[in-house]
Order: sequence, then C-alpha cells, then structure tokens
Amino acid sequence: MNRTWLRGVTGLALLVGTGACNTGNITADNRNPNSPTTAPAGALFTSATVAAVRRWVGFGGPAIIAQQLANTTYPTADSYISLQADGTSGAFNAAYTNDLADLRQVIAKGKAAGDAGVYAPASVLQTWDFSYLTDQWGDVPYSDALKADSNVIAPKYDAQKDIYTGFFASLKGASDALGAASGGAPGLGSADPIYGGNNAEWRRFANSLHARYAMRLVNVDPATADAELKVAFSDPGGVFQSNADNARLVWPGDGVSDNPFADVLKTRDDARLARTMTDLMIPEHDPRLRVYGQPVVDSSAYPAGYGGMPPALTQDSANKWYRKASRPGTIFYPGVTSYGTFGTSAGLSTPSYLMTYAELLFIRAEAAERGIGGVPHSEAASDYYAAISASMAQWGITDASAISAFLADSSIVYKGGTAGLKQIATQKWIALFSDDAQAWAEWRRTCQPSNVVPGPNTIVPYIPRRFYYSTIEASVNAANLNAAIARQGPDDFATRVYWDTKPADAPTCQ
Repeated sequence: MNRTWLRGVTGLALLVGTGACNTGNITADNRNPNSPTTAPAGALFTSATVAAVRRWVGFGGPAIIAQQLANTTYPTADSYISLQADGTSGAFNAAYTNDLADLRQVIAKGKAAGDAGVYAPASVLQTWDFSYLTDQWGDVPYSDALKADSNVIAPKYDAQKDIYTGFFASLKGASDALGAASGGAPGLGSADPIYGGNNAEWRRFANSLHARYAMRLVNVDPATADAELKVAFSDPGGVFQSNADNARLVWPGDGVSDNPFADVLKTRDDARLARTMTDLMIPEHDPRLRVYGQPVVDSSAYPAGYGGMPPALTQDSANKWYRKASRPGTIFYPGVTSYGTFGTSAGLSTPSYLMTYAELLFIRAEAAERGIGGVPHSEAASDYYAAISASMAQWGITDASAISAFLADSSIVYKGGTAGLKQIATQKWIALFSDDAQAWAEWRRTCQPSNVVPGPNTIVPYIPRRFYYSTIEASVNAANLNAAIARQGPDDFATRVYWDTKPADAPTCQ
C-alpha cells in the first residue's frame, strides 16, 4: 500500500478541522472569516478516513460489552458505568462534526468535478461511518444531517428502518457510478488510504457492505434482507473474492499515525482477553488464539498457557487477573518496555479492518443455510469452512495441519440447520476480533455466542442493546431527540434498535 496518503495529515489538521466544524449538524454554523473553510477533496478524504477508522475500529466499549476483552485496573467499562452517556457522547458528536462533515464536502467536490472516483468512495465510506452510529444508538440524524450550511442546525432523527433504506440506495448508487466511471478521471489516487484510488476495489467493498446491512435485517424484515442480498451478490462489480480485497487501513506506525489500540497500549496495561472468548477457542485449539492473545504470566489458573478473565468484576477481583489472564496479542503492542517488553514497533502498523473477505463468506454461508439471497443451499458448508480459513489467513496463520485439525474438530464440523446457523454466528463473532462494534451487533442479532452473559458487577442485569444518546443533543436538539426517544423507546441500555426488535424470529436465539 502506498503510504503517501499520510503526508500533510498533521499539517492539514487545522485546515480540515475548520471545514468539518463548519458543516457539523450538532452545533450552529459559526464561520471564522479569517480561517480557510475548504480543503482539497483528497486531503479531506484522507483525514475523514483516518478519523473514522480510529474512532470505530478497535477495542472500545463494544469489545467489553461483547466480552472479547475485559479490564483489570479500570473495570468501570465492564460494569457499564463508564459506557453511559458521559462516556459515549464524544464519539456520537465527533462523527458528525468531523469525518461525516468532511465526507459530505468530498462528495460535493467530486460531483462538481464529475469524478465518480472521488464522490463514490466517499459515499461508500460515509455509509460505513453512519452505520456505526445507527447500530450503536438506533435512530439518529441522517437525511437532515450535515446541512448546517443550509441552516439546518436542528436535524430530525430518522427511523433506523429508513436509514437502512438509505444505505441500500447509496451503496447501489455508488457501485453503479464506479462501474461507469471514466478511466481518465484523476480520482483519489494516493489520498485514498484504503485502496489507493482503485475503483474496482471500492465497488466490491460497496457491494460487500450492501450484503452486511441486508443480513442485519434478516430477523425483522426477511423479505428486504433477501431482496437486498440478491442486489449485492448479483451486482456486476462483484463482492470480495479474497483477502486481497479486504477493506483495511495499514497504519504507517510512524509515531503520528499508529494503530489506535497499539497507541493506547503504549501507556496502559489493563486490557486482557475475556474468558467468554477464550472458552470458545481453547477447547478446539483455535490457532488464532496465539495471535489474538499472549501466554499468561501466572499459569495457576490456565496451565495450558492461555486464558481470559471473567467480565464485570469488582476492582479487587479484577486486579487478581492481572497476571492470570492473557494480554492481547503482540501484534497489537508497540514494543513497550515501561511495564515489560510486549510486541515490537511493527505493532504500530497493524491494520484496522473495515470489512473482510471472511465476513463476506460468513454472510454467504448464512444466506445459503437460510435459503435467501440467491445463494444455493449446498454452498453453506463450503462457504463456512472458507470463511474460517480466510480468517486464519487474515491473521497470519499458515500452519496447514493446525488449520485442518481445527476444521475437523467435532464442534467445528458443519452441522447445518439451526445448529449450523449458530456455528456460523459464533465463528463470525470470533473472526470479527478487533472490529468490536460489529461483534457486538452480530451478538445482538444472533444471540451467539450464547456464553455472553452479564458479569456479577454490572449496573444492569442484562447485556446493553444500545448506547445512551449524546448529552449535547439534549441541550441543542431536544425536540428532535425527544421525538426519536418517543418513537424508539426509553433512552437507556435496554431499548432495542430496529433490527434487534424481533429476537423471537431469530432461530439462533432459541
């Protein structure tokens, strides 16, 4: 990957930030006549991509909720205390005032120039960005968002059902535009840190995302899920065909733009694998465990060398797991020495994945088992095995005998039917390690893995279904916020987002 996209990101921070704030939908449109209000489309796209990926992809609150990680020193996230409105409002606000606003400008500039290689990738990334907002909060500003320059400073909240309809239209439009794009147009080129300006790859990403969002609706609206899966899988641009198509940002690791998780681990040592995850991986000798985690320091709890800590413990109980539970894998560490030697500088360059070929194959496998999306039922097992193999390759597992032994394990051999759907969901959840918000969303949709249950010290006796709305919105956009709450349900952890409202229709929840 050409990393010239990084040049100027730091130097353009103020320039890009000014443009973003001027088009934010949260606050009034306050323009400073002494500061520039625009930036080149490429610079805006680079900045927006870095900001969005840094915010959404990694190990934040969703990793704790989904129980892929746990905390030792600061278990307030495990108990959900720090995941209330004060702890999550910043992500909600910044998405609108920063990257989404920048992407709106990129789309406008690209359309003005007639360059689909600029506006279509920005539209795809904007849809990806919006999806993290709606999947974590539910109804959010969408159709009215980012229009402060048109004097829309109090945007309405769209119902999630309508937001998803917008996703399908945007992704189909982007795919069509990329298919018809002129080969002579400049496009984004090296300003694109995902695909380096490759329109064909962006088209596959658009269609693969289309399939992700279609499957997300399968319990609440199976007819739409079926129809939109068919649109995604039949698009002339195709979907992901191999790991080479993975949508990923490879961080330069230069001390300025580093893998976000590795950057955090420079100065703190409280993250550990959760027992929920290791209990699924250890019995089957999952080769990925040695990539996802490190051997324990104190093997008294796990003689085999790897293991996770229970979720939501008290401070005193959590501290006892400091040496007894596995740290995250060395690929996520920057080569720290302040509390031991973990990882190398290469960890700063560990990619962040926006979507992978493995996830696409799990979607195909589920569609085949369900008999939807035009995928033959006979392909369910082969897609399931191929998805696991793609995940292994993604994480650098090359031991063919270990992979074969894992696939031959009696609990991994594909069973079909509802049991098969549960296998697909569980393996997909494991494969989504590091894309924690997607792991949380998939658990809410499928109830798998079934061992994700509240820990003993949580402030509510259930796994959160969504986040609280932004505290700033309660001050500056109260009428529209209150209308959304009245429509969707109380603003708390228990209210389900639209696609999560029919758990009884999910066979994997039975």
